[in-house]
Amino acid sequence: MVMPDFMNSGIYAWVILPLLIFAARIFDVSLDTLRILFINRNLRYWAAVCGFFGVLIWLLVIRQIFQQINNPLCFIAYPAGFAAGNIVGSLIENRLSLGKVILRIITHLEAEELVSTLRSYGYGLTVLDASGATGPVKVIFTVMERNDIPRIVETIKKYNPHTFYSVEDVRFVSEAVTPHRLPGVSRWKRPFTSRHSH
Repeated sequence: MVMPDFMNSGIYAWVILPLLIFAARIFDVSLDTLRILFINRNLRYWAAVCGFFGVLIWLLVIRQIFQQINNPLCFIAYPAGFAAGNIVGSLIENRLSLGKVILRIITHLEAEELVSTLRSYGYGLTVLDASGATGPVKVIFTVMERNDIPRIVETIKKYNPHTFYSVEDVRFVSEAVTPHRLPGVSRWKRPFTSRHSH
């Protein structure tokens, strides 16, 4: 069967094309998720590349749908791909873990050991005495790389298991003390030297 005949066949119209639309929508929406992520991280050129290819794929998909206007599977594949693309895009975003975040810790317990441990990792901390709903608390702020969150949360739970903490994305940081990455050395096996990042 030659290619033009295959593209006019029932298998292509009712099986292959809906699957292609579904896959293309996943890729298109994932690119759009990355575009927003890059914009939030001020990576405008990567955002432009994602935007270009995302719109290009979307135009190709819409063209195919209008050519198969009587094919209900194509209309089902389109929103299904959009839904799956949101899931895939969020997984990619979590995997990339780009940018810096603010970690805020609020604890009723003595926090000296937790503070000294985080500082030994090379983080710059701001520690405040405050008053919470049930009494005095310690409030600890620090700026860190997004991909450091799991390890730091693990450290928090080790020293203060019931501590409240929150994490917020940061678009711009004028100056922060963060661990110095040593080539070939696991950053969680030894203390770090501090560096200023602009």
